Amino acid sequence: MADKNVKKTGFFEGVKAEFAKITWPTPREVGKQTFAVTVISVIVGALIALLDMAFQYGVDFLIKL
Repeated sequence: MADKNVKKTGFFEGVKAEFAKITWPTPREVGKQTFAVTVISVIVGALIALLDMAFQYGVDFLIKL
């Protein structure tokens, strides 16, 4: 059962209270995180490209047999 001592608030008051709890990153933190995501994306993209070329080479080799 619901606790009768709990104060009932409206939806928007609850949303406002939750937004007050948010800690937003500083511009420096956003820049560092953006840089990290970009670098990791480039590395993963290069790794996928290398694997794709290796598999293509392997398939071409098998087809020519």
